[in-house]
Amino acid sequence: QSGARINISEGNCPERIVTITGPTDAIFKAFAMIAYKFEEDITNSMSNSTATSKPPVTLRLVVPASQCGSLIGKGGSKIKEIRESTGAQVQVAGDMLPNSTERAVTISGTPDAIIQCVKQICVVMLE
Repeated sequence: QSGARINISEGNCPERIVTITGPTDAIFKAFAMIAYKFEEDITNSMSNSTATSKPPVTLRLVVPASQCGSLIGKGGSKIKEIRESTGAQVQVAGDMLPNSTERAVTISGTPDAIIQCVKQICVVMLE
């Protein structure tokens, strides 16, 4: 539906890795579809719950550690700008993922906020 190629890692651990490849617009479309699906699943799971407020959708990106500096910006300026302009919560892990040269970037918020946030992160990484 999105035109992107999507690969989902084996389900033998609590978190699975989704790899999306293809033209940029197709990747964003696939990402949007995933974010909205997560929100739908949260809404459906809450129909049997007594909770009053819906938790945000949370996704994690795996980003090369070498690019985290430009994503954070001088004194945290870039990441603050992304947070303020999108309304999403963004957290860059201080440590690299085990056995890799990458760090996790956790994004939480509404699907629209997450989509805008991911677009801005991609723009920074492509600079």
